[in-house]
Amino acid sequence: MILTFDIGTSVLKGGIFDSNGALVRRAEVPVHLKNRKDPLVHEADANNWITALALMTTQLELPAAEGAGGAIDAVVVSGNGPTLVPVGARGEPLDFAMTWLDRRGVEEARAIAEVTGRYVDPAFYLPKALWIYRNKPALYRETRHFCTCPDFIDLYLTGTARTVALSEQFAPYIWTPETIEKLGMDPGKFPAFIRPGQAVGEVRQEAQEVLGIPAGTPVFAGGPDFVMTLLGTATVRPGRVCDRAGTSEGINLCAERLIDDRRLLCLPHIIEGYTNISGVISTSGKALSWFKTISGRGELDYESLFEDICQVPPGSRSLLFLPYLAGERTPLWDPYARGTFIGLTAGHGCKEMTRAVVEAIGFAVRDVIGVMEENGLEIGELRVTGGQARSPLWNQIRADITQRKILVPTVEDSELLGAACIGLFALGRYRSLAAASESLVRIGRSFSPNPELRDLYDRLFELYRASYRGLRDVFSQLAGVPMKEEG
Repeated sequence: MILTFDIGTSVLKGGIFDSNGALVRRAEVPVHLKNRKDPLVHEADANNWITALALMTTQLELPAAEGAGGAIDAVVVSGNGPTLVPVGARGEPLDFAMTWLDRRGVEEARAIAEVTGRYVDPAFYLPKALWIYRNKPALYRETRHFCTCPDFIDLYLTGTARTVALSEQFAPYIWTPETIEKLGMDPGKFPAFIRPGQAVGEVRQEAQEVLGIPAGTPVFAGGPDFVMTLLGTATVRPGRVCDRAGTSEGINLCAERLIDDRRLLCLPHIIEGYTNISGVISTSGKALSWFKTISGRGELDYESLFEDICQVPPGSRSLLFLPYLAGERTPLWDPYARGTFIGLTAGHGCKEMTRAVVEAIGFAVRDVIGVMEENGLEIGELRVTGGQARSPLWNQIRADITQRKILVPTVEDSELLGAACIGLFALGRYRSLAAASESLVRIGRSFSPNPELRDLYDRLFELYRASYRGLRDVFSQLAGVPMKEEG
């Protein structure tokens, strides 16, 4: 049995897979971000992840007897990234985690870019560490390790601090000792790299007492959630594309060559020899949950919400929404971009606005894959996974806007399945990660685009792009307007 965890932004998920890769049990526990007024600051309490894990393992009803049939053979953890946790000498979080949404390190990113000679986004790991170094010197001095989200959980489980990197080529996108030293920081605060599938250590007694996972159970390195998604959707062959649709959204294309376009991320793939061409949308599912809450329907389930917007025609009656509630990453890389409704009239209501938010996420996906195509990359079917994949209407809208067929795997929690692939590979059940992925991933449902909506969505997509271009300077100027504190 493989026990897998995925630390999400709004939900912590866990699953138990058998030796054949079948999902035996699944559970989830909500987690939350801290409320902050600064639009660039997005934090989480890492201690809450441990509390949620304890509740999770109770729900999963872990087999406890060592040597008994069905015992846990390995643990693999994935988590949201790039999220950074400053950890003390006893492995405790010293401050709130700076999540992947956090983009306060704009000046730090510029400083790192000057040192490295390549673009660095404020959301990346190293700008966050440098921000702490510059702005919270006491916290920096007390920090023993800067840990990523899944690596913090591995540290809690085993007592060993490591940082997962896919390969030597991937490490510079996280940090390098040379860059750290040039910035004046201590490389000793940044844990050594380890690759997915390598042993981190064994579950320690203290973790068993809290989580119920038997001490001595091997823990193998997992990694960032987007890496697990590549395996959990079998995006392990050139030309395959996965759309990881959750609080944020990641579009990942397996390719045979590198490209040079700063609008996209071009990273080493977890499968050696391939490249992961990717784009990340900062707030997709989060945009819908945000609007659901502020429109007074926070308690309404998503199924009922989508029944409502079925009454609204495609195009939301000529209403657009820009889903940039936390700036935007790909392809804009603009930390100051903001969410905006465009075209509101007295004839629009809550249902039209809700559909416009859903359609905006489709436009954001199309924006990313459009840039990929501009670079001569072929984009075919999209393998959609995550919470959004459970909604037939959302999948159909996505298909209609992108004019791509949407495939939904039978295990929609691709991070959990990808972690299971790693665990079974690490235990020697498969000869390679690619073989594990190809064997375990199955497609359950598909959604074909409606060709009659092509012209409508082509026109609206061009207006979507033009809207950002027209408002870009306004967004930048708004970011410079000081916020008045309450009281």
